[in-house]
Amino acid sequence: MANAGAGKRSNASISAMLLWAGIALALLIVLFCAAFISGCAAFGAKPQGERLARAMQSSQWHEGKFKDPQAIWIDTRRAMLHFLFGKSEPTATPDAPVNFVHTSAAVLAGAPQSGLRVTWFGHSSTLLEIDGSKILIDPFWSERASPFAWAGPKRWYPPPIALSDLPPIDVVLISHDHYDHLDYASIVAMRSWRNVFVVPLGIGAHLSRWGIPNERIIELDWWQSARQGNIELVATPARHASGRLSPNSDHTLWAGFAIIGDKHRAWYSGDTSYHSDLSKIGARLGPFEVTLIEAGQYDADWADNHLGPELAVQAHIQVRGRAMIPVHWALIKLAQHTWTEPVERVRVAARCHGVEVLTPRPGESIEPTLHPVIPQWWPDLPWASASEHPVLSTLNGDPAERVTLDACAMN
Repeated sequence: MANAGAGKRSNASISAMLLWAGIALALLIVLFCAAFISGCAAFGAKPQGERLARAMQSSQWHEGKFKDPQAIWIDTRRAMLHFLFGKSEPTATPDAPVNFVHTSAAVLAGAPQSGLRVTWFGHSSTLLEIDGSKILIDPFWSERASPFAWAGPKRWYPPPIALSDLPPIDVVLISHDHYDHLDYASIVAMRSWRNVFVVPLGIGAHLSRWGIPNERIIELDWWQSARQGNIELVATPARHASGRLSPNSDHTLWAGFAIIGDKHRAWYSGDTSYHSDLSKIGARLGPFEVTLIEAGQYDADWADNHLGPELAVQAHIQVRGRAMIPVHWALIKLAQHTWTEPVERVRVAARCHGVEVLTPRPGESIEPTLHPVIPQWWPDLPWASASEHPVLSTLNGDPAERVTLDACAMN
Protein backbone atom coordinates (compact mmCIF):
# COMPACT_ATOMS: atom_id res chain seq x y z
CA MET A 1 0.00 0.00 0.00
CA ALA A 2 2.87 2.35 0.83
CA ASN A 3 4.37 1.80 -2.61
CA ALA A 4 1.00 2.47 -4.24
CA GLY A 5 0.69 5.75 -2.30
CA ALA A 6 4.18 6.77 -3.28
CA GLY A 7 3.39 5.95 -6.91
CA LYS A 8 0.26 8.11 -6.79
CA ARG A 9 2.25 11.01 -5.28
CA SER A 10 4.93 10.56 -7.94
CA ASN A 11 2.34 10.59 -10.73
CA ALA A 12 0.72 13.68 -9.22
CA SER A 13 4.11 15.42 -9.08
CA ILE A 14 4.81 14.55 -12.71
CA SER A 15 1.35 15.81 -13.72
CA ALA A 16 1.94 19.05 -11.82
CA MET A 17 5.32 19.49 -13.45
CA LEU A 18 3.84 18.87 -16.89
CA LEU A 19 1.03 21.31 -16.15
CA TRP A 20 3.46 24.06 -15.09
CA ALA A 21 5.71 23.29 -18.05
CA GLY A 22 2.70 23.60 -20.35
CA ILE A 23 1.71 26.89 -18.75
CA ALA A 24 5.27 28.21 -19.08
CA LEU A 25 5.42 27.13 -22.73
CA ALA A 26 2.07 28.75 -23.42
CA LEU A 27 3.25 31.99 -21.80
CA LEU A 28 6.42 31.91 -23.87
CA ILE A 29 4.38 31.42 -27.03
CA VAL A 30 2.08 34.29 -26.06
CA LEU A 31 5.07 36.53 -25.30
CA PHE A 32 6.74 35.57 -28.58
CA CYS A 33 3.56 36.27 -30.53
CA ALA A 34 3.08 39.61 -28.75
CA ALA A 35 6.69 40.54 -29.45
CA PHE A 36 6.35 39.52 -33.09
CA ILE A 37 3.12 41.48 -33.51
CA SER A 38 4.62 44.55 -31.83
CA GLY A 39 7.44 44.47 -34.37
CA CYS A 40 5.33 43.70 -37.44
CA ALA A 41 4.90 47.29 -38.57
CA ALA A 42 8.61 47.97 -38.12
CA PHE A 43 9.46 44.96 -40.29
CA GLY A 44 8.18 46.93 -43.27
CA ALA A 45 6.91 45.37 -46.49
CA LYS A 46 8.12 43.33 -49.42
CA PRO A 47 8.30 45.03 -52.84
CA GLN A 48 5.31 44.16 -54.99
CA GLY A 49 3.92 45.06 -58.41
CA GLU A 50 5.73 47.79 -60.32
CA ARG A 51 8.21 48.25 -57.48
CA LEU A 52 9.17 44.57 -57.66
CA ALA A 53 9.36 44.70 -61.45
CA ARG A 54 11.89 47.54 -61.23
CA ALA A 55 13.93 45.61 -58.71
CA MET A 56 13.97 42.55 -60.95
CA GLN A 57 15.42 44.61 -63.81
CA SER A 58 18.48 45.49 -61.73
CA SER A 59 21.83 43.90 -62.58
CA GLN A 60 22.09 43.09 -58.87
CA TRP A 61 18.91 40.96 -58.84
CA HIS A 62 19.57 37.22 -59.03
CA GLU A 63 17.41 34.21 -58.20
CA GLY A 64 14.66 36.17 -56.52
CA LYS A 65 16.68 38.65 -54.49
CA PHE A 66 19.49 41.18 -54.58
CA LYS A 67 22.96 39.70 -54.53
CA ASP A 68 26.23 41.57 -54.32
CA PRO A 69 28.44 41.07 -57.41
CA GLN A 70 31.41 40.50 -55.08
CA ALA A 71 30.79 37.46 -52.92
CA ILE A 72 30.59 38.17 -49.18
CA TRP A 73 32.37 35.88 -46.74
CA ILE A 74 31.40 35.35 -43.14
CA ASP A 75 32.62 32.73 -40.67
CA THR A 76 29.14 32.01 -39.38
CA ARG A 77 30.20 29.42 -36.82
CA ARG A 78 32.90 31.56 -35.23
CA ALA A 79 30.72 34.65 -35.34
CA MET A 80 27.88 32.83 -33.57
CA LEU A 81 30.21 31.36 -30.94
CA HIS A 82 31.69 34.78 -30.25
CA PHE A 83 28.22 36.29 -30.04
CA LEU A 84 26.96 33.64 -27.61
CA PHE A 85 30.06 33.00 -25.51
CA GLY A 86 32.63 35.64 -26.38
CA LYS A 87 33.45 38.52 -24.10
CA SER A 88 33.20 42.10 -25.25
CA GLU A 89 35.99 44.48 -24.45
CA PRO A 90 35.36 46.09 -21.04
CA THR A 91 35.04 49.45 -22.78
CA ALA A 92 32.90 48.28 -25.72
CA THR A 93 30.32 50.70 -24.32
CA PRO A 94 31.07 53.98 -22.52
CA ASP A 95 31.38 53.86 -18.74
CA ALA A 96 30.83 57.64 -18.51
CA PRO A 97 28.55 60.07 -20.36
CA VAL A 98 29.56 60.65 -23.98
CA ASN A 99 30.62 64.22 -24.68
CA PHE A 100 27.93 65.13 -27.21
CA VAL A 101 26.58 68.56 -28.17
CA HIS A 102 22.99 69.73 -28.02
CA THR A 103 22.66 70.81 -31.62
CA SER A 104 21.66 74.45 -31.96
CA ALA A 105 18.48 74.94 -33.94
CA ALA A 106 19.48 78.59 -34.28
CA VAL A 107 22.78 77.66 -35.95
CA LEU A 108 21.01 75.32 -38.36
CA ALA A 109 18.53 78.05 -39.24
CA GLY A 110 21.34 80.13 -40.74
CA ALA A 111 23.20 79.31 -43.93
CA PRO A 112 26.76 77.93 -43.67
CA GLN A 113 29.45 80.45 -44.49
CA SER A 114 31.16 78.12 -46.94
CA GLY A 115 28.04 76.60 -48.45
CA LEU A 116 28.88 73.20 -46.97
CA ARG A 117 28.12 72.14 -43.39
CA VAL A 118 27.97 68.74 -41.69
CA THR A 119 26.21 67.95 -38.42
CA TRP A 120 26.82 64.37 -37.32
CA PHE A 121 24.34 63.05 -34.75
CA GLY A 122 26.17 59.80 -33.92
CA HIS A 123 26.40 56.45 -35.74
CA SER A 124 25.50 57.32 -39.36
CA SER A 125 22.76 59.93 -38.82
CA THR A 126 23.94 63.17 -40.39
CA LEU A 127 22.58 66.47 -41.63
CA LEU A 128 24.41 67.63 -44.75
CA GLU A 129 23.82 71.21 -45.84
CA ILE A 130 25.16 71.71 -49.33
CA ASP A 131 24.69 74.64 -51.71
CA GLY A 132 21.39 75.68 -50.12
CA SER A 133 19.86 72.20 -49.73
CA LYS A 134 19.43 70.20 -46.55
CA ILE A 135 19.98 66.45 -46.81
CA LEU A 136 19.22 64.21 -43.81
CA ILE A 137 21.11 60.92 -44.01
CA ASP A 138 19.98 57.64 -42.37
CA PRO A 139 18.07 59.36 -39.53
CA PHE A 140 18.02 57.25 -36.37
CA TRP A 141 16.17 58.85 -33.45
CA SER A 142 14.80 55.76 -31.68
CA GLU A 143 15.99 54.37 -28.37
CA ARG A 144 17.06 51.08 -29.96
CA ALA A 145 18.15 49.79 -33.36
CA SER A 146 15.47 47.12 -33.35
CA PRO A 147 11.86 46.41 -34.28
CA PHE A 148 11.14 46.12 -30.55
CA ALA A 149 11.13 48.83 -27.91
CA TRP A 150 12.45 46.46 -25.24
CA ALA A 151 15.30 44.64 -26.98
CA GLY A 152 18.18 45.39 -29.32
CA PRO A 153 21.20 47.73 -29.37
CA LYS A 154 20.44 50.76 -27.20
CA ARG A 155 21.75 54.27 -27.87
CA TRP A 156 24.23 55.73 -25.39
CA TYR A 157 22.87 59.27 -25.34
CA PRO A 158 19.68 61.04 -26.46
CA PRO A 159 19.36 62.57 -29.93
CA PRO A 160 21.35 65.83 -29.98
CA ILE A 161 18.29 67.61 -31.41
CA ALA A 162 14.61 66.72 -31.65
CA LEU A 163 13.36 65.86 -35.12
CA SER A 164 10.79 68.63 -34.76
CA ASP A 165 13.58 71.18 -34.15
CA LEU A 166 15.39 70.43 -37.39
CA PRO A 167 15.08 73.03 -40.15
CA PRO A 168 12.91 72.08 -43.15
CA ILE A 169 14.57 69.10 -44.83
CA ASP A 170 14.70 68.82 -48.61
CA VAL A 171 15.81 65.18 -48.98
CA VAL A 172 16.05 62.20 -46.66
CA LEU A 173 18.63 59.69 -47.91
CA ILE A 174 18.41 56.06 -46.82
CA SER A 175 21.36 53.77 -47.60
CA HIS A 176 19.73 50.41 -46.75
CA ASP A 177 17.05 48.91 -44.56
CA HIS A 178 18.96 47.64 -41.51
CA TYR A 179 17.47 48.99 -38.29
CA ASP A 180 20.36 51.31 -37.48
CA HIS A 181 19.86 53.07 -40.83
CA LEU A 182 16.15 52.81 -41.59
CA ASP A 183 14.38 53.69 -38.36
CA TYR A 184 10.63 53.09 -38.34
CA ALA A 185 9.72 55.70 -35.70
CA SER A 186 11.83 58.39 -37.36
CA ILE A 187 10.19 57.77 -40.75
CA VAL A 188 6.68 57.79 -39.27
CA ALA A 189 7.44 61.17 -37.68
CA MET A 190 8.16 62.52 -41.17
CA ARG A 191 4.75 61.72 -42.67
CA SER A 192 3.71 65.37 -42.53
CA TRP A 193 7.04 66.72 -43.76
CA ARG A 194 7.44 67.94 -47.33
CA ASN A 195 10.76 66.28 -48.12
CA VAL A 196 11.35 63.57 -50.68
CA PHE A 197 13.01 60.26 -49.81
CA VAL A 198 15.78 59.05 -52.07
CA VAL A 199 16.42 55.36 -51.43
CA PRO A 200 17.81 52.22 -53.11
CA LEU A 201 15.46 49.93 -55.03
CA GLY A 202 12.76 48.21 -52.98
CA ILE A 203 12.96 50.38 -49.87
CA GLY A 204 9.98 52.37 -51.05
CA ALA A 205 7.83 49.39 -50.03
CA HIS A 206 8.74 49.98 -46.38
CA LEU A 207 8.11 53.71 -46.62
CA SER A 208 4.80 53.26 -48.38
CA ARG A 209 3.57 50.84 -45.71
CA TRP A 210 4.52 53.39 -43.05
CA GLY A 211 2.38 56.10 -44.62
CA ILE A 212 4.82 57.98 -46.87
CA PRO A 213 3.05 58.91 -50.15
CA ASN A 214 4.58 57.30 -53.22
CA GLU A 215 5.02 60.69 -54.86
CA ARG A 216 7.57 61.54 -52.15
CA ILE A 217 9.64 58.39 -52.80
CA ILE A 218 12.41 58.06 -55.38
CA GLU A 219 14.07 54.65 -55.74
CA LEU A 220 17.43 54.26 -57.46
CA ASP A 221 19.62 51.45 -58.71
CA TRP A 222 23.40 51.82 -58.56
CA TRP A 223 24.67 54.67 -60.77
CA GLN A 224 21.17 56.05 -61.25
CA SER A 225 20.57 59.65 -60.20
CA ALA A 226 17.81 62.01 -59.15
CA ARG A 227 17.82 65.79 -59.16
CA GLN A 228 16.19 67.79 -56.39
CA GLY A 229 16.50 71.52 -56.88
CA ASN A 230 20.14 72.24 -57.62
CA ILE A 231 21.37 68.96 -56.09
CA GLU A 232 22.05 65.72 -57.94
CA LEU A 233 21.95 62.53 -55.88
CA VAL A 234 23.65 59.47 -57.33
CA ALA A 235 23.31 56.00 -55.80
CA THR A 236 26.75 54.39 -55.74
CA PRO A 237 27.68 50.71 -55.37
CA ALA A 238 28.23 49.26 -51.91
CA ARG A 239 29.18 45.76 -50.77
CA HIS A 240 26.73 44.77 -48.09
CA ALA A 241 23.29 43.15 -47.63
CA SER A 242 19.80 44.06 -46.42
CA GLY A 243 17.01 42.72 -44.23
CA ARG A 244 14.90 43.48 -41.16
CA LEU A 245 14.78 40.14 -39.25
CA SER A 246 12.02 38.91 -41.52
CA PRO A 247 11.81 36.41 -44.42
CA ASN A 248 12.24 39.32 -46.84
CA SER A 249 16.00 39.77 -46.46
CA ASP A 250 17.84 41.04 -49.56
CA HIS A 251 14.63 42.07 -51.32
CA THR A 252 15.86 45.66 -51.05
CA LEU A 253 19.10 47.09 -52.40
CA TRP A 254 21.92 48.82 -50.47
CA ALA A 255 23.93 51.81 -51.68
CA GLY A 256 26.11 54.78 -50.91
CA PHE A 257 25.38 58.23 -52.31
CA ALA A 258 27.22 60.99 -54.07
CA ILE A 259 25.63 64.38 -53.32
CA ILE A 260 26.57 66.90 -55.97
CA GLY A 261 25.75 70.60 -55.76
CA ASP A 262 26.60 73.60 -57.89
CA LYS A 263 29.86 74.18 -55.99
CA HIS A 264 30.37 71.29 -53.58
CA ARG A 265 30.43 67.52 -53.64
CA ALA A 266 30.09 65.00 -50.81
CA TRP A 267 30.03 61.22 -50.64
CA TYR A 268 28.42 58.93 -48.10
CA SER A 269 29.60 55.32 -48.15
CA GLY A 270 26.54 53.70 -46.58
CA ASP A 271 27.42 50.37 -45.01
CA THR A 272 29.97 48.58 -47.16
CA SER A 273 33.13 46.55 -47.21
CA TYR A 274 35.94 47.18 -49.66
CA HIS A 275 34.90 46.69 -53.28
CA SER A 276 36.13 47.16 -56.82
CA ASP A 277 33.90 50.13 -57.70
CA LEU A 278 35.39 52.62 -55.24
CA SER A 279 37.89 53.98 -57.75
CA LYS A 280 35.12 54.22 -60.36
CA ILE A 281 33.07 56.36 -57.96
CA GLY A 282 36.02 58.73 -57.60
CA ALA A 283 36.69 58.86 -61.33
CA ARG A 284 33.06 59.43 -62.35
CA LEU A 285 31.77 61.62 -59.55
CA GLY A 286 34.70 62.97 -57.51
CA PRO A 287 36.58 64.68 -56.15
CA PHE A 288 34.59 65.23 -52.95
CA GLU A 289 35.25 68.01 -50.45
CA VAL A 290 34.03 65.70 -47.70
CA THR A 291 33.38 62.00 -47.31
CA LEU A 292 31.23 60.37 -44.63
CA ILE A 293 32.61 56.85 -44.38
CA GLU A 294 31.55 54.06 -42.06
CA ALA A 295 34.55 53.10 -39.96
CA GLY A 296 33.11 51.33 -36.90
CA GLN A 297 31.24 48.17 -35.89
CA TYR A 298 33.53 45.63 -37.54
CA ASP A 299 34.81 42.14 -36.82
CA ALA A 300 37.34 39.81 -38.45
CA ASP A 301 34.71 37.04 -38.56
CA TRP A 302 32.52 39.18 -40.84
CA ALA A 303 35.10 41.40 -42.50
CA ASP A 304 33.06 41.63 -45.71
CA ASN A 305 30.17 43.41 -43.97
CA HIS A 306 31.95 46.63 -42.99
CA LEU A 307 35.10 48.46 -43.99
CA GLY A 308 36.89 48.79 -40.68
CA PRO A 309 39.09 51.82 -39.96
CA GLU A 310 42.04 51.17 -42.25
CA LEU A 311 39.95 50.31 -45.30
CA ALA A 312 37.72 53.30 -44.57
CA VAL A 313 40.75 55.54 -45.09
CA GLN A 314 41.65 53.59 -48.22
CA ALA A 315 38.09 54.02 -49.54
CA HIS A 316 38.36 57.76 -48.92
CA ILE A 317 41.50 57.86 -51.05
CA GLN A 318 39.94 55.71 -53.78
CA VAL A 319 36.89 57.97 -54.18
CA ARG A 320 39.14 61.06 -54.26
CA GLY A 321 38.01 62.59 -51.00
CA ARG A 322 39.62 65.60 -49.35
CA ALA A 323 38.40 65.73 -45.75
CA MET A 324 37.06 62.54 -44.17
CA ILE A 325 34.51 62.25 -41.36
CA PRO A 326 34.34 58.72 -39.91
CA VAL A 327 30.78 57.64 -39.11
CA HIS A 328 29.02 54.44 -37.94
CA TRP A 329 30.50 54.67 -34.43
CA ALA A 330 29.95 56.33 -31.03
CA LEU A 331 26.25 55.67 -30.51
CA ILE A 332 25.39 51.95 -30.28
CA LYS A 333 27.30 48.68 -29.87
CA LEU A 334 27.17 46.23 -32.77
CA ALA A 335 30.64 44.69 -32.42
CA GLN A 336 33.07 43.63 -29.72
CA HIS A 337 35.77 46.29 -30.15
CA THR A 338 36.21 49.18 -27.70
CA TRP A 339 33.93 52.07 -28.52
CA THR A 340 36.78 54.51 -29.25
CA GLU A 341 38.89 52.08 -31.30
CA PRO A 342 37.45 53.02 -34.72
CA VAL A 343 38.46 56.67 -34.52
CA GLU A 344 41.88 55.89 -33.04
CA ARG A 345 42.69 53.48 -35.85
CA VAL A 346 41.34 55.86 -38.47
CA ARG A 347 43.71 58.55 -37.20
CA VAL A 348 46.70 56.20 -37.42
CA ALA A 349 45.88 55.13 -40.98
CA ALA A 350 45.10 58.71 -42.02
CA ARG A 351 48.47 59.98 -40.80
CA CYS A 352 50.19 57.38 -42.97
CA HIS A 353 48.55 58.79 -46.09
CA GLY A 354 48.30 62.47 -45.21
CA VAL A 355 44.50 62.34 -45.06
CA GLU A 356 42.64 65.12 -43.24
CA VAL A 357 40.27 63.55 -40.72
CA LEU A 358 37.58 65.63 -39.01
CA THR A 359 36.09 64.22 -35.81
CA PRO A 360 33.25 66.45 -34.61
CA ARG A 361 31.42 65.64 -31.40
CA PRO A 362 27.97 64.13 -31.97
CA GLY A 363 25.66 67.07 -32.54
CA GLU A 364 28.45 69.51 -33.48
CA SER A 365 28.14 71.42 -36.76
CA ILE A 366 31.31 71.93 -38.79
CA GLU A 367 32.23 73.31 -42.22
CA PRO A 368 34.80 70.92 -43.73
CA THR A 369 36.27 73.31 -46.31
CA LEU A 370 37.21 75.73 -43.52
CA HIS A 371 39.44 73.01 -42.00
CA PRO A 372 38.26 73.38 -38.40
CA VAL A 373 40.59 72.33 -35.59
CA ILE A 374 38.61 69.93 -33.43
CA PRO A 375 40.09 68.81 -30.09
CA GLN A 376 39.78 65.18 -29.07
CA TRP A 377 36.51 64.76 -27.20
CA TRP A 378 36.53 60.99 -26.49
CA PRO A 379 38.47 59.45 -23.58
CA ASP A 380 41.87 57.77 -23.90
CA LEU A 381 41.10 54.06 -23.64
CA PRO A 382 43.06 50.94 -24.57
CA TRP A 383 42.40 49.76 -28.11
CA ALA A 384 43.68 47.05 -30.45
CA SER A 385 45.78 48.15 -33.41
CA ALA A 386 45.40 46.93 -36.99
CA SER A 387 48.35 44.60 -36.55
CA GLU A 388 46.79 43.09 -33.42
CA HIS A 389 43.29 42.67 -34.84
CA PRO A 390 43.32 43.15 -38.63
CA VAL A 391 39.96 43.55 -40.36
CA LEU A 392 40.54 43.12 -44.09
CA SER A 393 37.82 42.48 -46.66
CA THR A 394 38.20 39.48 -48.93
CA LEU A 395 38.70 40.13 -52.63
CA ASN A 396 35.76 37.98 -53.72
CA GLY A 397 34.50 35.97 -50.77
CA ASP A 398 37.69 33.89 -50.42
CA PRO A 399 39.18 34.27 -46.91
CA ALA A 400 42.59 33.33 -48.30
CA GLU A 401 42.61 36.38 -50.61
CA ARG A 402 42.23 39.72 -48.88
CA VAL A 403 42.87 43.40 -49.51
CA THR A 404 46.41 44.33 -48.55
CA LEU A 405 47.51 47.48 -46.76
CA ASP A 406 50.88 49.17 -46.42
CA ALA A 407 52.92 48.45 -43.31
CA CYS A 408 52.40 51.95 -41.91
CA ALA A 409 48.62 51.62 -41.75
CA MET A 410 48.92 48.20 -40.14
CA ASN A 411 50.84 49.50 -37.11
